[in-house]
Amino acid sequence: MFLSIFEIFKVGVGPSSSHTMGPMSAAARFLEALRDGSRKWPGAGAPARVRCTLHGSLAWTGKGHATDRAVVLGLGGCTPDTLDPAETDRIENKISETRQITPVGLPALAFDPAQDIVFDFDTNLPGHANGMALEAYDANGTLHFREVYYSIGGGFVLTEEELEAMKSGKAPLAPGNDNKPEPPYPFGSAQEMLKMGRDSGKTIAEMKLANELTCKPAEEIEKQIWRIWSVMNACIERGLDTTGILPGGLKVKRRAAAIYTKLQEERGLNTSMPHVANDWLSVYAMAVNEENAAGGQVVTAPTNGAAGVIPATIKYYRDHCPGSTDDGIRTFLLTAAAVGGLIKHNASISGAEVGCQGEVGSAAAMAAAGLCAALGGTNEQIENAAEIALEHHLGMTCDPAKGLVQVPCIERNGLGAIKAVSAASLALHGDGSHFMPLDNCIEAMRQTGEEMNDKYKETSLGGLAVNLPEC
Repeated sequence: MFLSIFEIFKVGVGPSSSHTMGPMSAAARFLEALRDGSRKWPGAGAPARVRCTLHGSLAWTGKGHATDRAVVLGLGGCTPDTLDPAETDRIENKISETRQITPVGLPALAFDPAQDIVFDFDTNLPGHANGMALEAYDANGTLHFREVYYSIGGGFVLTEEELEAMKSGKAPLAPGNDNKPEPPYPFGSAQEMLKMGRDSGKTIAEMKLANELTCKPAEEIEKQIWRIWSVMNACIERGLDTTGILPGGLKVKRRAAAIYTKLQEERGLNTSMPHVANDWLSVYAMAVNEENAAGGQVVTAPTNGAAGVIPATIKYYRDHCPGSTDDGIRTFLLTAAAVGGLIKHNASISGAEVGCQGEVGSAAAMAAAGLCAALGGTNEQIENAAEIALEHHLGMTCDPAKGLVQVPCIERNGLGAIKAVSAASLALHGDGSHFMPLDNCIEAMRQTGEEMNDKYKETSLGGLAVNLPEC
Protein backbone atom coordinates (compact mmCIF):
# COMPACT_ATOMS: atom_id res chain seq x y z
CA MET A 1 0.00 0.00 0.00
CA PHE A 2 1.29 3.46 -0.89
CA LEU A 3 -0.50 6.75 -0.35
CA SER A 4 1.63 9.81 -1.08
CA ILE A 5 2.27 12.52 1.47
CA PHE A 6 0.83 14.93 -1.10
CA GLU A 7 -2.46 13.02 -1.12
CA ILE A 8 -2.72 13.16 2.66
CA PHE A 9 -1.69 16.84 2.83
CA LYS A 10 -3.50 18.84 0.14
CA VAL A 11 -3.80 22.61 -0.15
CA GLY A 12 -7.45 23.61 -0.32
CA VAL A 13 -10.16 25.80 1.14
CA GLY A 14 -12.50 25.67 4.13
CA PRO A 15 -14.71 24.86 5.75
CA SER A 16 -14.62 21.12 4.95
CA SER A 17 -12.46 18.76 2.94
CA SER A 18 -15.28 16.24 2.49
CA HIS A 19 -18.19 18.67 2.13
CA THR A 20 -16.49 21.60 0.36
CA MET A 21 -13.29 20.48 -1.37
CA GLY A 22 -14.68 17.07 -2.37
CA PRO A 23 -17.90 18.33 -4.04
CA MET A 24 -15.94 21.11 -5.79
CA SER A 25 -13.53 18.52 -7.19
CA ALA A 26 -16.42 16.22 -8.14
CA ALA A 27 -18.09 19.01 -10.11
CA ALA A 28 -14.82 19.73 -11.92
CA ARG A 29 -14.39 16.01 -12.72
CA PHE A 30 -17.95 15.88 -14.05
CA LEU A 31 -17.16 18.64 -16.54
CA GLU A 32 -14.07 16.69 -17.64
CA ALA A 33 -16.24 13.62 -18.26
CA LEU A 34 -18.72 15.72 -20.26
CA ARG A 35 -15.90 17.09 -22.39
CA ASP A 36 -14.61 13.59 -23.02
CA GLY A 37 -18.05 12.50 -24.21
CA SER A 38 -17.21 8.79 -24.37
CA ARG A 39 -19.88 7.81 -21.85
CA LYS A 40 -22.81 9.72 -23.36
CA TRP A 41 -26.10 7.84 -23.15
CA PRO A 42 -27.18 6.37 -26.54
CA GLY A 43 -29.67 8.57 -28.33
CA ALA A 44 -29.08 11.66 -26.23
CA GLY A 45 -28.36 15.00 -27.85
CA ALA A 46 -25.71 17.52 -26.85
CA PRO A 47 -25.70 18.50 -23.16
CA ALA A 48 -27.84 21.55 -22.42
CA ARG A 49 -28.53 21.50 -18.65
CA VAL A 50 -26.84 20.14 -15.52
CA ARG A 51 -28.25 19.14 -12.15
CA CYS A 52 -26.74 18.02 -8.83
CA THR A 53 -28.35 15.97 -6.05
CA LEU A 54 -26.71 15.75 -2.62
CA HIS A 55 -27.31 12.71 -0.43
CA GLY A 56 -26.61 11.60 3.14
CA SER A 57 -24.32 13.81 5.17
CA LEU A 58 -23.77 16.09 2.17
CA ALA A 59 -27.48 16.88 2.32
CA TRP A 60 -27.86 17.11 6.08
CA THR A 61 -24.91 19.43 6.71
CA GLY A 62 -24.37 20.75 3.19
CA LYS A 63 -25.67 24.25 3.90
CA GLY A 64 -23.44 24.69 6.94
CA HIS A 65 -20.42 23.29 5.09
CA ALA A 66 -21.04 25.42 1.96
CA THR A 67 -21.47 22.29 -0.16
CA ASP A 68 -23.91 23.98 -2.52
CA ARG A 69 -21.51 26.88 -3.01
CA ALA A 70 -18.67 24.41 -3.67
CA VAL A 71 -20.69 22.71 -6.42
CA VAL A 72 -21.40 26.08 -8.05
CA LEU A 73 -17.72 27.03 -7.97
CA GLY A 74 -16.66 23.61 -9.26
CA LEU A 75 -19.05 23.90 -12.20
CA GLY A 76 -17.73 27.44 -12.63
CA GLY A 77 -14.24 26.07 -13.31
CA CYS A 78 -12.68 26.26 -9.84
CA THR A 79 -10.64 23.57 -8.07
CA PRO A 80 -9.65 23.62 -4.38
CA ASP A 81 -5.92 23.90 -5.01
CA THR A 82 -6.18 26.78 -7.50
CA LEU A 83 -9.15 28.69 -6.09
CA ASP A 84 -8.70 32.45 -5.89
CA PRO A 85 -10.79 33.62 -2.90
CA ALA A 86 -11.02 37.10 -4.39
CA GLU A 87 -12.87 35.69 -7.42
CA THR A 88 -15.36 33.36 -5.72
CA ASP A 89 -18.14 35.90 -5.15
CA ARG A 90 -17.93 37.13 -8.74
CA ILE A 91 -18.10 33.60 -10.16
CA GLU A 92 -20.96 32.57 -7.90
CA ASN A 93 -22.97 35.74 -8.55
CA LYS A 94 -22.54 35.49 -12.32
CA ILE A 95 -23.83 31.91 -12.37
CA SER A 96 -26.79 32.78 -10.12
CA GLU A 97 -27.70 35.79 -12.27
CA THR A 98 -27.31 34.17 -15.70
CA ARG A 99 -28.54 30.73 -14.56
CA GLN A 100 -25.94 29.07 -16.72
CA ILE A 101 -22.35 27.89 -16.75
CA THR A 102 -19.92 28.30 -19.64
CA PRO A 103 -17.31 25.54 -19.27
CA VAL A 104 -14.28 25.52 -21.54
CA GLY A 105 -14.79 23.07 -24.41
CA LEU A 106 -18.55 22.74 -23.87
CA PRO A 107 -21.62 24.70 -24.94
CA ALA A 108 -23.26 27.01 -22.42
CA LEU A 109 -25.25 24.83 -20.00
CA ALA A 110 -28.38 25.88 -18.14
CA PHE A 111 -27.81 25.70 -14.40
CA ASP A 112 -29.87 27.52 -11.77
CA PRO A 113 -28.29 26.85 -8.34
CA ALA A 114 -31.60 27.57 -6.58
CA GLN A 115 -33.38 24.84 -8.57
CA ASP A 116 -30.67 22.51 -9.83
CA ILE A 117 -28.94 21.71 -6.53
CA VAL A 118 -31.21 19.31 -4.67
CA PHE A 119 -30.75 18.32 -1.02
CA ASP A 120 -32.13 14.77 -0.77
CA PHE A 121 -32.54 14.07 2.96
CA ASP A 122 -34.34 10.77 2.43
CA THR A 123 -32.04 8.74 0.18
CA ASN A 124 -28.60 7.52 1.23
CA LEU A 125 -26.40 6.24 -1.58
CA PRO A 126 -24.91 2.79 -0.86
CA GLY A 127 -21.19 3.50 -1.24
CA HIS A 128 -20.55 6.15 1.42
CA ALA A 129 -22.35 8.65 3.63
CA ASN A 130 -21.07 11.51 1.42
CA GLY A 131 -22.73 10.78 -1.91
CA MET A 132 -23.73 13.06 -4.77
CA ALA A 133 -25.09 12.58 -8.28
CA LEU A 134 -24.36 14.93 -11.17
CA GLU A 135 -26.48 14.75 -14.31
CA ALA A 136 -26.51 16.40 -17.72
CA TYR A 137 -29.61 16.56 -19.95
CA ASP A 138 -30.06 17.49 -23.57
CA ALA A 139 -32.43 20.23 -24.80
CA ASN A 140 -35.37 17.76 -24.85
CA GLY A 141 -34.81 16.71 -21.24
CA THR A 142 -33.25 13.35 -22.13
CA LEU A 143 -30.48 12.21 -19.81
CA HIS A 144 -27.13 12.73 -21.54
CA PHE A 145 -24.76 11.56 -18.80
CA ARG A 146 -24.92 10.74 -15.08
CA GLU A 147 -22.13 10.07 -12.60
CA VAL A 148 -22.24 9.30 -8.90
CA TYR A 149 -19.35 10.61 -6.80
CA TYR A 150 -18.39 9.86 -3.22
CA SER A 151 -16.42 12.33 -1.12
CA ILE A 152 -14.65 9.89 1.19
CA GLY A 153 -12.80 12.35 3.44
CA GLY A 154 -9.69 14.49 3.23
CA GLY A 155 -10.73 15.89 -0.16
CA PHE A 156 -10.58 12.45 -1.84
CA VAL A 157 -13.31 11.94 -4.45
CA LEU A 158 -14.13 8.64 -6.16
CA THR A 159 -16.73 7.67 -8.71
CA GLU A 160 -19.04 4.79 -7.88
CA GLU A 161 -16.92 2.52 -10.06
CA GLU A 162 -13.64 3.67 -8.48
CA LEU A 163 -15.00 3.17 -4.97
CA GLU A 164 -16.08 -0.39 -5.73
CA ALA A 165 -12.67 -1.14 -7.23
CA MET A 166 -10.91 0.29 -4.18
CA LYS A 167 -13.06 -1.71 -1.76
CA SER A 168 -12.34 -4.90 -3.71
CA GLY A 169 -8.61 -4.20 -3.65
CA LYS A 170 -8.42 -3.82 -7.42
CA ALA A 171 -7.49 -0.13 -7.34
CA PRO A 172 -5.27 2.18 -5.26
CA LEU A 173 -6.49 4.49 -2.50
CA ALA A 174 -6.33 7.48 -4.81
CA PRO A 175 -7.08 7.69 -8.55
CA GLY A 176 -4.00 7.94 -10.73
CA ASN A 177 -1.73 5.76 -8.56
CA ASP A 178 -2.25 2.57 -10.56
CA ASN A 179 0.51 3.29 -13.10
CA LYS A 180 3.16 4.38 -10.60
CA PRO A 181 6.20 2.19 -9.85
CA GLU A 182 6.02 -0.18 -6.92
CA PRO A 183 7.43 1.54 -3.81
CA PRO A 184 10.30 -0.20 -1.99
CA TYR A 185 8.46 -0.18 1.35
CA PRO A 186 4.76 -0.88 0.61
CA PHE A 187 3.67 -1.36 4.21
CA GLY A 188 -0.08 -1.72 4.64
CA SER A 189 -0.05 -2.06 8.41
CA ALA A 190 1.94 -0.74 11.35
CA GLN A 191 3.30 -4.23 11.96
CA GLU A 192 4.66 -4.37 8.40
CA MET A 193 6.04 -0.85 8.78
CA LEU A 194 7.97 -1.77 11.91
CA LYS A 195 9.29 -5.00 10.38
CA MET A 196 10.46 -3.21 7.23
CA GLY A 197 12.15 -0.63 9.43
CA ARG A 198 13.98 -3.30 11.41
CA ASP A 199 15.02 -5.21 8.28
CA SER A 200 16.24 -2.12 6.42
CA GLY A 201 17.63 -0.15 9.36
CA LYS A 202 15.63 2.87 8.18
CA THR A 203 13.36 5.21 10.07
CA ILE A 204 9.68 5.56 9.12
CA ALA A 205 10.44 8.94 7.54
CA GLU A 206 13.30 7.46 5.49
CA MET A 207 11.09 4.64 4.21
CA LYS A 208 8.31 7.10 3.39
CA LEU A 209 10.74 9.32 1.48
CA ALA A 210 12.08 6.31 -0.46
CA ASN A 211 8.50 5.51 -1.48
CA GLU A 212 7.90 9.09 -2.59
CA LEU A 213 11.06 9.01 -4.72
CA THR A 214 9.45 6.42 -6.99
CA CYS A 215 6.99 9.11 -8.10
CA LYS A 216 8.87 12.41 -7.94
CA PRO A 217 12.48 13.65 -7.95
CA ALA A 218 13.99 14.65 -4.62
CA GLU A 219 14.00 18.36 -5.47
CA GLU A 220 10.26 18.34 -6.23
CA ILE A 221 9.47 16.43 -3.04
CA GLU A 222 11.47 18.91 -0.99
CA LYS A 223 9.76 21.86 -2.66
CA GLN A 224 6.27 20.46 -2.10
CA ILE A 225 6.94 19.53 1.53
CA TRP A 226 7.99 23.09 2.26
CA ARG A 227 4.95 24.42 0.45
CA ILE A 228 2.76 22.31 2.76
CA TRP A 229 4.40 23.77 5.85
CA SER A 230 4.42 27.27 4.38
CA VAL A 231 0.65 27.18 3.79
CA MET A 232 0.07 25.68 7.25
CA ASN A 233 2.18 28.33 8.95
CA ALA A 234 0.61 31.16 6.94
CA CYS A 235 -2.80 29.92 8.01
CA ILE A 236 -1.72 30.06 11.67
CA GLU A 237 -0.39 33.59 11.22
CA ARG A 238 -3.61 34.81 9.56
CA GLY A 239 -5.69 33.26 12.27
CA LEU A 240 -3.60 34.88 15.01
CA ASP A 241 -4.04 38.26 13.37
CA THR A 242 -7.76 38.22 12.51
CA THR A 243 -10.72 39.12 14.69
CA GLY A 244 -14.47 39.29 14.13
CA ILE A 245 -17.48 36.97 13.90
CA LEU A 246 -17.39 33.73 11.93
CA PRO A 247 -19.99 33.32 9.16
CA GLY A 248 -22.91 30.93 9.35
CA GLY A 249 -25.32 32.32 11.90
CA LEU A 250 -24.00 30.92 15.18
CA LYS A 251 -22.29 34.26 15.82
CA VAL A 252 -19.15 32.51 17.08
CA LYS A 253 -16.46 35.04 17.90
CA ARG A 254 -12.88 34.51 16.73
CA ARG A 255 -10.78 34.12 19.87
CA ALA A 256 -7.31 33.10 18.71
CA ALA A 257 -6.02 36.65 18.15
CA ALA A 258 -7.01 37.85 21.63
CA ILE A 259 -5.61 34.75 23.34
CA TYR A 260 -2.36 35.08 21.36
CA THR A 261 -1.97 38.73 22.42
CA LYS A 262 -2.44 37.78 26.05
CA LEU A 263 0.06 34.91 25.83
CA GLN A 264 2.65 37.24 24.30
CA GLU A 265 2.15 39.75 27.11
CA GLU A 266 2.63 37.01 29.73
CA ARG A 267 5.70 35.50 28.06
CA GLY A 268 8.70 35.46 30.37
CA LEU A 269 6.76 36.44 33.48
CA ASN A 270 7.42 34.46 36.63
CA THR A 271 3.68 34.26 37.19
CA SER A 272 3.08 32.13 34.09
CA MET A 273 1.48 28.78 34.86
CA PRO A 274 3.43 25.64 33.93
CA HIS A 275 0.56 24.48 31.73
CA VAL A 276 0.91 27.55 29.47
CA ALA A 277 2.35 25.22 26.79
CA ASN A 278 -1.16 23.84 26.38
CA ASP A 279 -2.44 27.36 25.76
CA TRP A 280 0.10 27.91 22.98
CA LEU A 281 -0.86 24.60 21.35
CA SER A 282 -4.54 25.48 21.58
CA VAL A 283 -4.20 28.98 20.18
CA TYR A 284 -2.20 27.75 17.17
CA ALA A 285 -4.80 25.08 16.42
CA MET A 286 -7.74 27.43 16.97
CA ALA A 287 -6.17 29.99 14.63
CA VAL A 288 -6.14 27.42 11.81
CA ASN A 289 -9.67 26.23 12.41
CA GLU A 290 -11.08 29.72 12.68
CA GLU A 291 -9.54 30.36 9.26
CA ASN A 292 -11.04 27.10 8.01
CA ALA A 293 -14.49 28.02 9.36
CA ALA A 294 -14.23 31.34 7.51
CA GLY A 295 -13.49 29.56 4.20
CA GLY A 296 -9.79 30.39 4.15
CA GLN A 297 -6.89 28.47 2.62
CA VAL A 298 -5.87 25.44 4.69
CA VAL A 299 -4.10 22.11 4.28
CA THR A 300 -6.04 18.88 4.77
CA ALA A 301 -4.30 17.26 7.73
CA PRO A 302 -5.78 14.77 7.10
CA THR A 303 -9.09 16.70 6.78
CA ASN A 304 -10.19 20.34 7.05
CA GLY A 305 -12.20 19.72 10.19
CA ALA A 306 -8.99 18.48 11.83
CA ALA A 307 -6.66 20.86 9.97
CA GLY A 308 -5.33 22.60 13.11
CA VAL A 309 -3.85 19.68 15.04
CA ILE A 310 -0.74 18.98 12.95
CA PRO A 311 0.19 22.63 12.17
CA ALA A 312 -0.19 23.50 15.87
CA THR A 313 2.04 20.62 16.90
CA ILE A 314 4.70 21.52 14.30
CA LYS A 315 4.59 25.18 15.39
CA TYR A 316 4.98 24.06 18.99
CA TYR A 317 7.94 21.89 18.00
CA ARG A 318 9.69 24.61 16.01
CA ASP A 319 9.08 27.58 18.34
CA HIS A 320 9.01 25.97 21.78
CA CYS A 321 11.17 22.82 21.72
CA PRO A 322 14.93 23.32 22.26
CA GLY A 323 17.03 21.87 19.44
CA SER A 324 14.25 21.88 16.84
CA THR A 325 15.33 22.06 13.18
CA ASP A 326 13.91 22.39 9.70
CA ASP A 327 14.95 18.78 9.10
CA GLY A 328 12.71 17.92 12.04
CA ILE A 329 9.72 19.44 10.25
CA ARG A 330 10.43 17.32 7.17
CA THR A 331 10.73 14.20 9.34
CA PHE A 332 7.52 15.17 11.16
CA LEU A 333 5.45 15.50 7.97
CA LEU A 334 6.79 12.34 6.32
CA THR A 335 6.15 10.29 9.46
CA ALA A 336 2.70 11.78 10.02
CA ALA A 337 1.76 11.00 6.42
CA ALA A 338 2.85 7.37 6.85
CA VAL A 339 0.55 6.96 9.85
CA GLY A 340 -2.28 8.82 8.14
CA GLY A 341 -2.03 6.48 5.16
CA LEU A 342 -2.36 3.45 7.44
CA ILE A 343 -5.47 4.87 9.10
CA LYS A 344 -7.11 5.74 5.78
CA HIS A 345 -6.21 2.35 4.29
CA ASN A 346 -7.46 0.28 7.22
CA ALA A 347 -10.27 2.44 8.62
CA SER A 348 -11.37 5.95 7.61
CA ILE A 349 -10.58 9.65 8.01
CA SER A 350 -14.17 10.67 7.24
CA GLY A 351 -16.34 12.15 10.00
CA ALA A 352 -19.43 11.19 8.01
CA GLU A 353 -18.28 7.56 8.03
CA VAL A 354 -16.75 7.01 11.51
CA GLY A 355 -17.32 10.23 13.46
CA CYS A 356 -14.71 12.70 14.65
CA GLN A 357 -12.46 9.90 15.90
CA GLY A 358 -11.57 9.55 12.21
CA GLU A 359 -10.76 13.25 11.85
CA VAL A 360 -9.32 14.80 15.02
CA GLY A 361 -8.42 11.32 16.31
CA SER A 362 -6.46 10.51 13.17
CA ALA A 363 -4.84 13.96 13.17
CA ALA A 364 -3.74 13.53 16.78
CA ALA A 365 -2.24 10.12 16.01
CA MET A 366 -0.39 11.56 13.02
CA ALA A 367 0.84 14.56 15.02
CA ALA A 368 1.98 12.39 17.92
CA ALA A 369 3.95 10.16 15.54
CA GLY A 370 5.43 13.16 13.75
CA LEU A 371 6.53 14.92 16.93
CA CYS A 372 7.97 11.73 18.39
CA ALA A 373 10.00 11.24 15.19
CA ALA A 374 11.17 14.86 15.10
CA LEU A 375 12.34 14.54 18.71
CA GLY A 376 14.43 11.47 17.87
CA GLY A 377 12.06 8.64 18.77
CA THR A 378 12.60 5.13 17.49
CA ASN A 379 10.15 3.53 15.08
CA GLU A 380 8.67 1.56 17.97
CA GLN A 381 8.23 4.70 20.07
CA ILE A 382 6.61 6.46 17.09
CA GLU A 383 4.10 3.64 16.63
CA ASN A 384 3.39 3.76 20.37
CA ALA A 385 2.83 7.54 20.28
CA ALA A 386 0.33 7.21 17.43
CA GLU A 387 -1.54 4.46 19.24
CA ILE A 388 -1.79 6.41 22.50
CA ALA A 389 -3.21 9.46 20.75
CA LEU A 390 -5.71 7.50 18.66
CA GLU A 391 -6.80 5.29 21.54
CA HIS A 392 -7.93 8.28 23.56
CA HIS A 393 -10.14 9.62 20.78
CA LEU A 394 -12.04 6.36 20.20
CA GLY A 395 -15.80 6.87 20.10
CA MET A 396 -15.64 10.62 19.48
CA THR A 397 -18.73 11.73 17.57
CA CYS A 398 -19.03 14.29 14.79
CA ASP A 399 -21.95 16.52 15.84
CA PRO A 400 -21.28 20.08 14.60
CA ALA A 401 -23.82 22.69 15.66
CA LYS A 402 -25.91 23.89 12.70
CA GLY A 403 -23.69 21.85 10.38
CA LEU A 404 -20.89 24.40 10.75
CA VAL A 405 -17.26 23.46 11.37
CA GLN A 406 -17.16 25.69 14.45
CA VAL A 407 -18.70 24.17 17.59
CA PRO A 408 -17.12 21.95 18.88
CA CYS A 409 -14.61 21.64 16.02
CA ILE A 410 -12.40 24.68 16.68
CA GLU A 411 -11.64 23.93 20.33
CA ARG A 412 -11.51 20.20 19.62
CA ASN A 413 -8.44 20.76 17.43
CA GLY A 414 -6.67 22.47 20.33
CA LEU A 415 -7.37 19.51 22.60
CA GLY A 416 -6.27 17.13 19.85
CA ALA A 417 -2.90 18.90 19.65
CA ILE A 418 -2.51 18.72 23.44
CA LYS A 419 -3.21 14.99 23.39
CA ALA A 420 -0.73 14.53 20.54
CA VAL A 421 2.10 16.18 22.49
CA SER A 422 1.23 14.22 25.63
CA ALA A 423 1.18 10.95 23.67
CA ALA A 424 4.57 11.67 22.07
CA SER A 425 6.06 12.53 25.46
CA LEU A 426 4.72 9.36 27.08
CA ALA A 427 6.07 7.24 24.23
CA LEU A 428 9.51 8.88 24.43
CA HIS A 429 9.68 8.01 28.12
CA GLY A 430 9.21 4.34 27.23
CA ASP A 431 11.10 1.85 25.07
CA GLY A 432 8.38 1.42 22.46
CA SER A 433 6.89 -1.76 23.91
CA HIS A 434 3.23 -1.48 24.85
CA PHE A 435 0.06 -3.53 25.24
CA MET A 436 -2.22 -2.35 22.39
CA PRO A 437 -0.70 -2.32 18.88
CA LEU A 438 -1.58 0.59 16.60
CA ASP A 439 -3.11 -1.81 14.07
CA ASN A 440 -5.59 -3.09 16.65
CA CYS A 441 -6.46 0.44 17.71
CA ILE A 442 -7.15 1.41 14.08
CA GLU A 443 -9.39 -1.64 13.72
CA ALA A 444 -11.22 -0.69 16.92
CA MET A 445 -11.84 2.76 15.44
CA ARG A 446 -13.23 1.21 12.27
CA GLN A 447 -15.56 -1.09 14.20
CA THR A 448 -16.70 1.71 16.49
CA GLY A 449 -17.47 3.94 13.52
CA GLU A 450 -19.36 1.17 11.76
CA GLU A 451 -21.62 0.67 14.78
CA MET A 452 -21.99 4.37 15.64
CA ASN A 453 -25.49 5.77 15.13
CA ASP A 454 -25.70 7.89 11.98
CA LYS A 455 -27.03 10.88 13.91
CA TYR A 456 -23.56 11.23 15.46
CA LYS A 457 -21.72 11.10 12.11
CA GLU A 458 -21.71 14.60 10.59
CA THR A 459 -25.47 14.86 10.15
CA SER A 460 -26.03 17.41 12.97
CA LEU A 461 -28.98 15.28 14.12
CA GLY A 462 -27.65 14.38 17.57
CA GLY A 463 -25.28 15.22 20.39
CA LEU A 464 -24.07 18.79 20.74
CA ALA A 465 -25.78 19.75 17.48
CA VAL A 466 -29.23 19.42 19.06
CA ASN A 467 -28.35 20.53 22.57
CA LEU A 468 -27.96 24.23 21.92
CA PRO A 469 -28.53 27.14 24.31
CA GLU A 470 -31.99 28.71 24.39
CA CYS A 471 -31.83 32.09 22.63
